[in-house]
Amino acid sequence: MTDSNKHDQIVAKMRQEEQLRQAGYREQALKLFPHVCGRCTREFEGKKLRELTVHHKDHNHDNNPPDGSNWELLCLYCHDHEHTRGVQQDRGKDGPGERHQPSLAHSPFAALADRLKKPE
Repeated sequence: MTDSNKHDQIVAKMRQEEQLRQAGYREQALKLFPHVCGRCTREFEGKKLRELTVHHKDHNHDNNPPDGSNWELLCLYCHDHEHTRGVQQDRGKDGPGERHQPSLAHSPFAALADRLKKPE
């Protein structure tokens, strides 16, 4: 067996184990909690239920207490936002003055109306 085949088998086995582990706690969470996103409060049923994910509050996927105290149900979009939020915060830690901090006061369309006016 080549190193590449061995590597592929190991990765496949790890992915399979991860899917089994996720299926277990996901099914538990869906039984424990209402099928509503904990952030945007969208309700999910039928085929759309697959868009509802389990978020680990402490970010430890191996911490799965049977009472669900480390879980919250989030839709795909809110779950993605939850994980990118930490990445965004880490980006500002490069050093003082090295990064421009975005401001909510900035509006890229602020002067758009003036620019669209026809010249007289």
